[in-house]
Amino acid sequence: MSSAEHSCPVAVVTGASRGLGRGIAIALGEAGFIVYCTGRSDRQAIGPWGGTVRDTAQAIDKAGGKGIVAICDHLDDSQTEALFKRVDAERGRLDLLVNNAFAMPDWAVPDGNFWERPLSLWRDMIDVGLRSSYAASHFAAPIMVRQRSGLIANTSGPGGKIYRHSLPYGVGKAGQDKLAHDMAHELRPFDVAAISLWPGLIGTERTLAGIAVGGVVGENAGGLPHIETPFFVGRVLAAIHTAGDARTLSGGTFYSTELAARYGVVDADGRLPVSRRAMFGAPLYAPISGEAVEAFS
Repeated sequence: MSSAEHSCPVAVVTGASRGLGRGIAIALGEAGFIVYCTGRSDRQAIGPWGGTVRDTAQAIDKAGGKGIVAICDHLDDSQTEALFKRVDAERGRLDLLVNNAFAMPDWAVPDGNFWERPLSLWRDMIDVGLRSSYAASHFAAPIMVRQRSGLIANTSGPGGKIYRHSLPYGVGKAGQDKLAHDMAHELRPFDVAAISLWPGLIGTERTLAGIAVGGVVGENAGGLPHIETPFFVGRVLAAIHTAGDARTLSGGTFYSTELAARYGVVDADGRLPVSRRAMFGAPLYAPISGEAVEAFS
């Protein structure tokens, strides 16, 4: 590791081959992070929407950071454990874990009854999503506890509070918020923070294609003012790291655009997207420090 790299913050972004995870990873690279990008696709995309971990790592390099390919199937705990052992061995620290791995089949986007859908949907949204977030946090936490710093951020959404898409989807999102809240309690004595983020509509190829044909993004999802580029959440997380005040947020669930307003962040297209608070109300979990900003209450 070069002397220049030694001073760079280190992040792991799970599910970084495409979509939101890819955007977060690139935005962190733009902010100077070394980013371990996890996913199953190395040189050939999995699924119809393209994207590989190697593509993301190369894009991070172009953005000014350092992208590292980390092939990992997060259904396999041994692979997840090996990933964090590698990060610790190669970097000796971990500043940010973004739990983003999640499976959302195209057919599962429109709302539908749970008894009419295959049981595999539970595996896709709970095992690939919620459980993999818990496993990654389990292996990341000892590194952060040892260094007495770090942030674990779960990408979630208002599906944990209101009905969206399907029953497993809502259970998974509720779990991500509660996971961050309770991790924050246990990590607080060690100066490590955990939060959950509710992005707006993510302007991925799939979302934009769905809007173009009308309604495929799901019912009551919001509209064009709520769209965030895939880079927006990464920009917010980079700003939190730079500010060094993640512990004042720890345990809370936040709309990404409201955090952006706090830190003076704009999206890659120069906008500040509109919060969906008017649609979905306040998140259920406030920071456990008692230092919540008024806008988040």
